[in-house]
Amino acid sequence: MSMGSNDVAEKIKSIAENQNKNIEIIRNGSWGMSWLEPLIEVCVDDERIAYGPVTVDDVEDLFKSGFLRGEKHQLFQGKTEEIPYLKNQQRWTFRKCGLIDPFCLDNYISSDGYTGLSKLLKADQSYGIEQLEKSGLRGRGGAGFPTAIKWKTVADTQADQKYIACNADEGDSGTFSDRILMESDPFTLIEGMTIAGISVGANHGYIYLRSEYPHAYKVLQNAIKSANKANWLGKNIQNSGYDFNIDIHIGGGSYVCGEETAMLESLEGKAGMIRYKPPLPAIEGLFGKPTIVNNVVTLGSVPDILAMGGEAYSEYGMNRSKGTLAFQLSGNVKRGGLVELAFGITLREIIEKYGGGTASGKPVHAVQVGGPLGAYFPDSLLDTPLDYEAFSEKQGMIGHGGIVVFDDSVNMASQARFAMEFCSIESCGKCTPCRIGSTRGVEVIDRITSNVNREKNLHLLNDLCETMIDGSLCAMGGLTPFPVKSALKYFPEDFEATDNMSE
Repeated sequence: MSMGSNDVAEKIKSIAENQNKNIEIIRNGSWGMSWLEPLIEVCVDDERIAYGPVTVDDVEDLFKSGFLRGEKHQLFQGKTEEIPYLKNQQRWTFRKCGLIDPFCLDNYISSDGYTGLSKLLKADQSYGIEQLEKSGLRGRGGAGFPTAIKWKTVADTQADQKYIACNADEGDSGTFSDRILMESDPFTLIEGMTIAGISVGANHGYIYLRSEYPHAYKVLQNAIKSANKANWLGKNIQNSGYDFNIDIHIGGGSYVCGEETAMLESLEGKAGMIRYKPPLPAIEGLFGKPTIVNNVVTLGSVPDILAMGGEAYSEYGMNRSKGTLAFQLSGNVKRGGLVELAFGITLREIIEKYGGGTASGKPVHAVQVGGPLGAYFPDSLLDTPLDYEAFSEKQGMIGHGGIVVFDDSVNMASQARFAMEFCSIESCGKCTPCRIGSTRGVEVIDRITSNVNREKNLHLLNDLCETMIDGSLCAMGGLTPFPVKSALKYFPEDFEATDNMSE
């Protein structure tokens, strides 16, 4: 839409009417091939033929070339399913994104939607948690905590009310998988939340949605309305005796509300500030009641785990990192977009095979994985397999799966300073290491790059980073030092750049 798909669709409609062409235009969601957007798919003999990226100025020429019959054109991409970027993925959670009309419940069901929930309704209530245990699914929001353990804790905790809270406050730079899933396949999230509710005995769920996602809000609202009408939500779901409802809560624009306890505070109408732990949200969460807090991709992975079985999911991945993750390529890269693959592929493979290398044509200089608080990896670490523990060993994190690529035109001292500045702006202010440490961090980096007591300030910056890591209440302050320390370790020459210029 941001690239002009609305105008393209209107142009196609206008020309078709003028030429008396009887066509049906369906607005599907994105396949995640952002570099090909806007993408037009023409159904010819039950196969989709793709053209992209298409602008309004291209439409008339497409008609002249016979694209309605799947004829060749300079924007011709062949069969959609055969485009290498898509064909070579291992789609699980995102398999219906781009395939279906996100506003059509029947379309979702015809693509095996609600199969997982139907199995749960016919089985014992414990079926969902049993399949999650077999799958090895870990939280896709960044922490990588085993999902089954969290669900079982809520299920085993006695309470008169329980909740499901979906964290859709996708604020990490370079991440957009939650957005694509909600906009392209909202019923998968709704089904996943319903499965969670029935599995643990919760009858109400909340989607805490990022305020900058108005289109996702519109799509989710429609999906919730459709699911209620068809009795996949509401009272006595499909005559099963189970009730479950979902409300959408718009976030207040705070990055720190991506942290689960700050999000719960915001849901309760308070300022989004970190809570002390314990108690854990699984025991005392929303309004003091046991609460499952999972992100969009975690909950979106659940329906097919129940539909196909936990063992099928666990066959993907490596070691303790089971299943797939939607890696999101952005930054200085030729082919940006979403790539769902099993854990174990390396950074270099994703950047070169799917991303096509840098957009500038220069060598990859640094890669940040895991959002603005992720470490910067140099070329020497690009062969690290994308696995939670493998990244942790290199003082990095996979986080939400965002991958941002930089060439050597980027000054890494400036990137380190940005991390500290970002933290100082977004800190909730509850703990001193994060609130004050980040502000002092910006000042110290400025002194280093200005050659003011360089050695003393380098030592001070390292001490400050350790204090923030050890003393911060949450990951906001605890992870901010990682991009700083990695920039210092792997790109020390950039911290001398302004000094050389002053000389």
